[in-house]
This record gives sequence, C-alpha cells and structure tokens, in this order.
Amino acid sequence: MPRPSRSESAVSSPRRYVPTRRAFNLVVLLGGLLLAGGGAAGRALAEESAPAPLRVLAFGDSLTAGYGLSPEEGFVARLQVWMDEGAPGLVSIEDAGVAGDTTAGGLARLDWLLGEDPPDLVILQLGANDALRGLPPKETEANLRAMLEILKTRDVAVLLAGMMAPRNMGPDYVAEFDAIYPRLAEEFEATLHPFLLEGVATNPALNQADGLHPNAKGVEVVVAGIGPTLTALAVALRQEEGEGS
Repeated sequence: MPRPSRSESAVSSPRRYVPTRRAFNLVVLLGGLLLAGGGAAGRALAEESAPAPLRVLAFGDSLTAGYGLSPEEGFVARLQVWMDEGAPGLVSIEDAGVAGDTTAGGLARLDWLLGEDPPDLVILQLGANDALRGLPPKETEANLRAMLEILKTRDVAVLLAGMMAPRNMGPDYVAEFDAIYPRLAEEFEATLHPFLLEGVATNPALNQADGLHPNAKGVEVVVAGIGPTLTALAVALRQEEGEGS
C-alpha cells in the first residue's frame, strides 16, 4: 500500500494547534488591553451622555456660609459630599450664604444673584437673624414671599429651609414666626424642610460656643436631615426634564 504524501496526511489527519505558553500569555495580555480600552471608552461615552448636574444655589445666612468652620466643614461643602455619596453627579451646590443676612438683605441681592442664567434649584435659608433681632414676623413673611415670587417667575424650584423663633421671644412671637414657613410652602407649592436645625438647636455638644451656630458635628446632623429632601426634589426635577425632552 503506498504511503500517503505529506499533504494528504495533513488533510486527513489535521494536527490540533496547542498554543505555547508565550503565545497564550500574549493573547491574555491583548485581551486585557482590549477590555480595558473598551471599559474606558464606555465610561467616556457614559460621561458624555450623562446630563450635567443640576445647579443648586444655597441662599442663606451664616448657617449656610459655615460661620466659624473651615471651608471643608461648612454646610455647603458637607452637603455636596453627602449628595455625591448617595447620588453622584446629581447636583452641584453653590454657596451664596452671607453671615448676618436677614430676609430683607436676601431680597435685596436675590435678583442680582440669579442673573441671566438662574440655577435649577434654590435652597432658601433665611429668617434666623430676623428672629434673633426680634423683627416683626409680618416683615419676615413679606420678604420671603417676595423672594418666592421672584423664584417662581424665574422658574426656579425651591427647597424652603424652615426656621423656628428662639423660645425666649415669648409664645405670641414664636407662634407667629413658626407659622411662616409652612404657610408659604403651601402657598407657593415649594418643598419644605420644616426646621433646618432639627436635632442641633440648644444641644451644646453640636453647637459652637455661641450656642447659635453648629459645630462640625452639628453640621453633619443638619446635612443628614436636609439631604434626603434635597435628593427627592432633585430626582423629581431630573425626571421632569426627561419627560419634557
């Protein structure tokens, strides 16, 4: 029987290719590089397609400005960290707090701050200094109402940070002042955080020596209190944007 030629043998009994270890390592390396490149490209594409963070203006007094604290410990900085941990990329918070500001002062500077490109959302935190100075609650309410009207006209969503009068102002003053924020929130359909200093006010362990301004630990309590409300409002705004597009 004639012996088959080399070419016939190769066709009838093909040899199985077994890669050498060097070739195997090269394939693994190339595959890893391709996957890494694809992941980076995917992340870049996701970042390009993701909507820009909602612009949030924290508009208030020394409680917003972080009086007595380092910039990293203040309300706006800690609220931004809190939001980024729970909802990365959802909001970008700008600090517009002025120590000592009253509702009258806030009203005087609000329109200028909004400018030609207003933010998506304003955290309105004013009134504490009005109460500390014993200003008439009717004036405080009138100023807050005027600011809410401006924000409504400019189509800016509002998170109204409620305040409560010091209890030593007397029951009549306290009752009149405390009623301002729920009443205005209902009137303007604004989101209300009932009391910004909930769990912090009058607690020496959470306040600075003046007994009025939260310390670093107190700020964390304040942020944990208002953070969920801000998240819910921001998510709702984002959904409205999606439905409107």
